Amino acid sequence: MNIAVFLPNWLGDLVMATPTLRAVRNHFGRTTKIVGLLRPYLADVLRGTDWLDEQWFFDPRSKDRSQHAWSVAQRMRHERFDLAILLPNSLRVAVVAWLGRADQRVGYVRYGRGPLLTGKLFPPKIGRRLIAQPMVDSYLEIARALDCPPESPRLELATVEADERSADAVFERLGLQTSRPIIALNSSGAYGGSKLWPIEHFAALARRIVDELDHEVLAFCGPKERDIARRIVELSGRSRVRSMADQPMDFGTTKACMRRCRLMVSTDSGPRHMAAAFGLPLVTLFGPMLPIWSENPTQRAIHLTLDLDCIGCHRRTCPLGHHRCMQDLSVETVFTAVVQLLEETIK
Repeated sequence: MNIAVFLPNWLGDLVMATPTLRAVRNHFGRTTKIVGLLRPYLADVLRGTDWLDEQWFFDPRSKDRSQHAWSVAQRMRHERFDLAILLPNSLRVAVVAWLGRADQRVGYVRYGRGPLLTGKLFPPKIGRRLIAQPMVDSYLEIARALDCPPESPRLELATVEADERSADAVFERLGLQTSRPIIALNSSGAYGGSKLWPIEHFAALARRIVDELDHEVLAFCGPKERDIARRIVELSGRSRVRSMADQPMDFGTTKACMRRCRLMVSTDSGPRHMAAAFGLPLVTLFGPMLPIWSENPTQRAIHLTLDLDCIGCHRRTCPLGHHRCMQDLSVETVFTAVVQLLEETIK
């Protein structure tokens, strides 16, 4: 049997799909060939796991035409897939699976793609309004529709030897030792500026972690947030605050460095899901998105969100111009949550 799994396009969503990948592999077994179709930039995220036999790149915007919809559909025809699992809700994905002549095409009926599906799931609604539910559960519903046995919602990632060697080199360059407890800060926000916590707040938090908790601090960032991470280190004024800004940005190195930390404070962005997949307790700073979308009962986490009328707007930039959801989230509130989680971890 051949199965194609169209994977999510965002880092955090891909990590939240790992329980579903685990469920599919466990149910269909090792004799089934499972191919994951994903964006090239996510290629290393699942490295070290054994749920996929192959990864195919699918990116309609790529300069490489072999990654475009028609090329991928032709490749699927040649492979002759028995089943296509559609985790993203896009119409384009359903069209590719249909053009690729997968015998079964299973996913949610969204954006007019119902006629292209053979196995149809309907998201919960009240009238025309979607009911918010954890994305992990939404993905697992697809696994259940395929008769997969119940699966834990626990997120899972792995590293390989090359990742660990790269992380060893990073720690040596930064003067970090695994014998000292490290708290990770994640300032990234690829979704948009509305998810970002002020740099000055991050710097003040880092200072308090070093001075009052006697922990090291390592600031993670994405390629576009390197200057933010550097500025956090600069404004903290503490030699025990370092950043990944000038270190390798590949996901393998990031995973291996991240799993060595004790706890993470993060914006609502992809790296926090990577940290959760390695069992790190999380303090997450929410603004435009509601916590319900990423809830997971297996995580040790504190979600911080302010009681504002505009919370949950889902906008990439603040439509009101004040960005209070993140600006007004105080350093004291976040530090208190860090202390609470550390105490709970020790117990």
